[in-house]
Amino acid sequence: MAKINIQFTLFSAFYSPLISTMSVGFLKDEGLDPEWSISPPGTSAIAALEDGSVHVAQSALSQGFGPLSRGEKPKTVHFAQVNEMDGFFLTAREPDPDFTWDKLEGADAVLFGGGQPLAMFKYACHKAGIDYDKIKAINPGGAGNVDKAFRDGAGQYVQQQGPFPQQLEADGIGH
Repeated sequence: MAKINIQFTLFSAFYSPLISTMSVGFLKDEGLDPEWSISPPGTSAIAALEDGSVHVAQSALSQGFGPLSRGEKPKTVHFAQVNEMDGFFLTAREPDPDFTWDKLEGADAVLFGGGQPLAMFKYACHKAGIDYDKIKAINPGGAGNVDKAFRDGAGQYVQQQGPFPQQLEADGIGH
């Protein structure tokens, strides 16, 4: 059976279609023996794809934003859609059963500072008819720093991918 090395930039239940493909044996049924890994912090799975250490990489489309912004063609091409949603959640510090997106205007929100997460958050604001520039964005860095900042008291809202928001809720910190 041929080995296939798959690397995730970020491992999350949000990517369950790919995880299920490996865990229930679909790849083995096709004669492929999957091995998977998670890219080291601060590194994209695209780097492993480019250096040949993996055959398939799961990453956000935003991995191509950097080269495109420099007028370069990305070295890799995204060829499959794993899901249809963004996968990030907006969690409030206080319970608000009557939440509407316009409540974000003027509020402090702990957000990712760039890439796909920020692009999709801005798109969600646009779709909701609110002005992103009226949100007081706090950008502490990656997922761990975003979580720590909110837990330490920053922001009325936080943008996170699971399982962080679910853990905030379980800990009574997020709603």
